Amino acid sequence: MSNQPGGQPPSGRSRVSSAVKLALLAGSAPLLLTTNVAFAQDADSAEEVEEILVTGSRIVDPNLEQASQVLVMSEAEILDRHALDAESLVGELPGMAPGINRSINNGSGGFASVNLRGLGDNRNIVLLDGQRIVPTNLEAVTDLNNIPMALVERVDIVTGGASSVYGADAVAGVTNFVTKRDFEGVQIAATTSATGEGDGQTDRIDITIGGNFEGGRGNAVLNLGYQTVDGVTQGERDFSRVATFGSTPLGSGTSVPTAINSEQYNPATGALDGEGNTYNYAPFNYFQTPLERFSAFAKAYHEISDNVEIYGNALYSRSIVDLQLAPSGMFGDTWQIPLNNPFLTDAIRNSICQNELNNIDQATCDAAGAAVNSQDPDYLEVPTVVNRRLVEQGNRETEYLTDAFQFTLGTRGDITDNMRFDVFGQYGESTRAQTNINWGLKSLLQQSLRATDADTCDPTTNPASGCVPINLFGSGEEISQGTIDFFNKPNGTTVKTSLAAVLATLSGEVDAPGFLPTDLPIGYAAGFEYREYTASQNADVAASTQDEVLGTGAPDPLFEGEYDVNEFFVETIVPIASDLTFAESLTLEAGVRFSDYSTTGSGTTWKAGGTWEPVEGFKIRSIFQESARSPNIFELFNPPTTGLSNLVFDPCQGNLADGTTPNPALDNPDIRQICIAQGAPAAAVDNGLIPPPSANQINETSGGNTELDVETAESFTFGIVVTPNALPGLVVTVDYYSIEIEDAITTPGPGDIFDPCFGPGSPGDGFTNADPTAPGCALIGRNPLNGSLNGGGDTLGLITQETNQGTLETSGIDLRIQYDMEADLGVITDLLFDFTANFTDELLFRASPTSINRECIGQFSPNCDPSLPEQTFNFRATALMGDWGDVSLLWRHQGEMVYEEILDNPFGGGGEEFLTMDAANYFDFTYTKRWGDQWTLSLLVVNLFEEDPPITGSFLGGTGWNSGNTYPSNYDTLGRRWSVTGTFRF
Repeated sequence: MSNQPGGQPPSGRSRVSSAVKLALLAGSAPLLLTTNVAFAQDADSAEEVEEILVTGSRIVDPNLEQASQVLVMSEAEILDRHALDAESLVGELPGMAPGINRSINNGSGGFASVNLRGLGDNRNIVLLDGQRIVPTNLEAVTDLNNIPMALVERVDIVTGGASSVYGADAVAGVTNFVTKRDFEGVQIAATTSATGEGDGQTDRIDITIGGNFEGGRGNAVLNLGYQTVDGVTQGERDFSRVATFGSTPLGSGTSVPTAINSEQYNPATGALDGEGNTYNYAPFNYFQTPLERFSAFAKAYHEISDNVEIYGNALYSRSIVDLQLAPSGMFGDTWQIPLNNPFLTDAIRNSICQNELNNIDQATCDAAGAAVNSQDPDYLEVPTVVNRRLVEQGNRETEYLTDAFQFTLGTRGDITDNMRFDVFGQYGESTRAQTNINWGLKSLLQQSLRATDADTCDPTTNPASGCVPINLFGSGEEISQGTIDFFNKPNGTTVKTSLAAVLATLSGEVDAPGFLPTDLPIGYAAGFEYREYTASQNADVAASTQDEVLGTGAPDPLFEGEYDVNEFFVETIVPIASDLTFAESLTLEAGVRFSDYSTTGSGTTWKAGGTWEPVEGFKIRSIFQESARSPNIFELFNPPTTGLSNLVFDPCQGNLADGTTPNPALDNPDIRQICIAQGAPAAAVDNGLIPPPSANQINETSGGNTELDVETAESFTFGIVVTPNALPGLVVTVDYYSIEIEDAITTPGPGDIFDPCFGPGSPGDGFTNADPTAPGCALIGRNPLNGSLNGGGDTLGLITQETNQGTLETSGIDLRIQYDMEADLGVITDLLFDFTANFTDELLFRASPTSINRECIGQFSPNCDPSLPEQTFNFRATALMGDWGDVSLLWRHQGEMVYEEILDNPFGGGGEEFLTMDAANYFDFTYTKRWGDQWTLSLLVVNLFEEDPPITGSFLGGTGWNSGNTYPSNYDTLGRRWSVTGTFRF
């Protein structure tokens, strides 16, 4: 049966030449390589053309040329890629930075997102059939897992701002997933895939049922989908089994056996005299996070009269994402160690007392060791930094269970032959529940340290029942199951969001004034939109308490917020001339939107542009847009908490990366003054006792800001479209784009705070340009016991807050060349070629007026994550062979990236080969065979030549992006993968 009017089944491909005219009339630049850029199966069908609503405009008439740049991904391209979910489909767009995806393990929120142009996943809108989708988190990000991919007909992407058309958040643009309108029959599609190593299996099945009713006056369709993804750990690949710093194995300082005040316990001697060691946490992390998802999507319409129809849709999605980390631990926090702890040997007790930071005399130390209990006058607890990986507890596990639903009901139709209306309301909710298992609670573990003997906790200092003492020493791995059962309690957080919206649009055409030399009408659209967002975060006592859940970073404070917005908009496309010498067509475009937010007040966004076709086959287009984004609920209302950031080298640490060479920076009196002023004990600085950042992570204290205002953006595009008559089937588009965001809502990165304070430098040169008077020096708070940037809530680390002081800028060129040879070469009936490239010229970020304007294009570091290469391109060649099937080869390329150039070598000399990640080239092969209208079988091989990812180590970027000694969101870490898709229609 058919999913298109006319009763013909879709071939999955149509010739480019038949689609060119419609694509150009729509004003689109289908810059994503595709083999079918048509919006309808038959460009000559006037009935179908009337159904088109081009993304980027609410004006329906396809004869009016739009100046905005629209990237189009066709159904054929979706099928060739075996796209099981939206994240894998749009994540490989040239010029797009990685969003949250299943390659992110430590830092994932259990959802998937889009990051257009590298400007942030909260600066674009994801649409489904032109309608917003309920966000999944507190920052109003849409979860791509909610997209019903089995029904998606095409994907339209507008980059460079679209606030005047779609409202706030569209600073970087919009991504619109367009579903099939008329589906008839039953379709069953199943896909299975796995890597060449035999792991990472992914399975998906979709059942779609649809049909017309009342003689074609209505249609209803239902899609049910189920998908599972098996996890792949870093321990299952040779290059990622050991976390490295360049070529040096370097794990976390939280190790086994226990370390006390940076001195390692030696089980053989019972003393703190062992050499320091690190813990290899890498094998436990996922390269591909496990997923289980069930989805349902239904849509229907019914023409209740010749001119009016009612329509609606509903979606439901349940996804379960599992994350895994190495065992929890005592991560350099300050713990109160009773000197009468029954597991302390005399040697360990004496080391604690004699530590330069304690200096407890021997008599006091001995008396405290002999104390009977906490009521003994000689009882003494000593604040002590403890590092101990709790391997007996098992791996840390986090489950994200997300339930989302949304429904829409509306009516649309014709008021007159030249005027249409569309009114709909929608409501959606998302609930994302996070459950942490095997993390442990600090307050209970602290109670386990207070014991009167090996079996009994001190009753006075231990209010919780069931306490079992903890042995951090002995053979080095002697924590009993009873102790683990006592402090290892699950905890969790639930985030709820909702979206309620009403949109009313009036659109149509009016005849152009007689003095304009054109027969084309003026198109217009005007309307009103109301939206209300709510969000809340609720957590149990453990998850909401600062420094309570071991190894989690920031707690999840309880808070909620809401805001609403009323908007009025108007848009027009005016044809100025057509069919004239040097003006085959000339069109102007303009739009304006007035918004009134309950949080930030009123504002206006607008656009102005046009297209000019001086001669047939050569078009010039340009548009300027001013966009705006109001702060989201998280940015406004999130309470201050202490979490984690990233840092390769702390100028105050005692030794270099090898752990033995003294840090020459400490010989600089300015460095000493800065470290002490930030809270480090003088003895820790003078004796070189400050440890390095633990696993490249440091504390960061940040929160929302109710005083935030809107951020504004100006975008400009200028491009040409060439379709020469002398070479039918060729389409060339070139577009320059520039986006500048002022008053950007940002927080400073580590470099924005450290560089002005300590000055640019490297671990080996002593940081000779340190400036103790720099304002950034006051934005660092150190551990009061050992001066590090790690610890519990008593260590603020970096001190940041959301402000409107930032700027973001990006510019570049998009190029696309598409050619349909219409060849007849024996069994080959047609050859199709698509080349899509992006050349990003700049990607600048400035956190505040006192920060540097940081260039991040083609560079990686904690300041520049997620990373975006300077050049990316996709090239697909497809051969259509009739009954023999179709074959297609896709070449995906991304240019090399280098460690942030303004930073000095973090290795202190040598290791330059790890500061560059070479260009990557991946080849994907697809073969598709059809048997009549019912059966289709498709084979896909991804990364055909099994190119390995570049190796850079695990400590040069942000934890979420730089993992497994590479950047798994940028590069293929799984190796060659096989995928088979079978489809049956009846």
